[in-house]
Amino acid sequence: MSKNARFGLVLFAFYLAFYGGFVAISAFSPDTMDWTPIPGINLAIIYGFALIVVALLLALIYGAFCRAEGDRRHGGDA
Repeated sequence: MSKNARFGLVLFAFYLAFYGGFVAISAFSPDTMDWTPIPGINLAIIYGFALIVVALLLALIYGAFCRAEGDRRHGGDA
């Protein structure tokens, strides 16, 4: 398995755990999702947006990692 694939699986596992937390809270403690840490915005909305932002950040991190790996592999020509 390539280094990029292993790194991608690590990032996937991180995101899966983060998403699993959202599902677990929603399923087993739905009242927690009603909590409003920011007036007018409940935890469900904050967590949902965080899922989107984290997915985008992980994609950027993975892309940068793969590009750096390609640069090292091809002597900076990639």
